[in-house]
Amino acid sequence: MQITSPLAKFFRLALILSSITVPLAAEPAQEKAPETAAEKAPEKSPETALQAIKLPSIEINAVERFVDVTGTICLDEGALEVIACTKGTKEHEAIVLVEASPVHIHAALLLVGAKNGNPAMRRAVDKEMTRWVDIPAKGDPIYVSLVWKKEDGITVERPISDFLERSEYSDVPAEEKEKEKFPEAFLFAGSHLGDPAEKPRKYLAELSGHVISISTFGDELLCLPQFHGQENHALAWQINSTHLPKLNSKVTLRLRTVKPKP
Repeated sequence: MQITSPLAKFFRLALILSSITVPLAAEPAQEKAPETAAEKAPEKSPETALQAIKLPSIEINAVERFVDVTGTICLDEGALEVIACTKGTKEHEAIVLVEASPVHIHAALLLVGAKNGNPAMRRAVDKEMTRWVDIPAKGDPIYVSLVWKKEDGITVERPISDFLERSEYSDVPAEEKEKEKFPEAFLFAGSHLGDPAEKPRKYLAELSGHVISISTFGDELLCLPQFHGQENHALAWQINSTHLPKLNSKVTLRLRTVKPKP
């Protein structure tokens, strides 16, 4: 994704901070006698510096390289187009309503070392727009899970696949539906910027609310590797609420850049 103003400064800062490889020194002290090793202020590690960055409704874990996003369970049954969305967009076809801005989630993933690619899309190869090519989705894998506290206070983390099953619209044979698992990772597609003629250019996931998509829209922040249609007959996954927290429960959407251990 080519980043231009006004998001350029924000993303460039994220990239700079994510590439820090030396400790950040403490501010120089006023002139005084040389300090002994025991008197010197402790130096900040790059991980400490990154975790000190505050983004609304987001927590960064630079050591384990994941991003936590505050959310709410907004649906507990039905077919899905998306896993997570922003308010006023796809709550009727998503599991989690997130409070964070998509552009902030993008920046946080950059800060923990993930590299974005692009959503799947079609692109004209001539000025007349008579010939088109399909551009596949690409980006680093992101492992998505839900984290919440049970009534007994125990914290639970489960992969998002635990809350999904093949839908009635799926053309997968009935005997295979129970065996088939949802893909273990999404791609950090990174949405993209809108019309260059508009100033400032819009980050499109901010407008659509497509934070984590199952269906292919071409503007999602995280997506599946393959193309998936949006029509009702193409909605291949639905909610399995067996282990899902109750409707309107507060949860954390955890986005891991490293595959979690079983």
